Amino acid sequence: MAGGNAIRGSRIGAGPMGEAERGEAAARGFVSYWCANGHEMTPSFSVDEGVEIPAEWVCKRCGLPAGRDKDNPPAAPTAEVYKTHLAYVKERRSDSEGEALLEERLGELRDRGLIR
Repeated sequence: MAGGNAIRGSRIGAGPMGEAERGEAAARGFVSYWCANGHEMTPSFSVDEGVEIPAEWVCKRCGLPAGRDKDNPPAAPTAEVYKTHLAYVKERRSDSEGEALLEERLGELRDRGLIR
């Protein structure tokens, strides 16, 4: 097997794949976005009428949201702390309400003879 510089799958004399084979490219415009860490992204968007350019973009380097205003980038989202099921229950009921519900249920079980 020869180890040349030939591009695999091409043949000698083949021209570059151009727009004639792929169609015309749409006109593009670049928009700059900056994140809180100062990273700049410049994605391109079609300049056709009706194309909505997003107000925020995700930074490819750090994952923070990026905005179009360099001096006031969007703030990083705050991560919600994981809560257990018990924590959610305690938000809905006070300790006294929980004791009352427990006594009520235990009373029902005692009446049926399931517990003493």
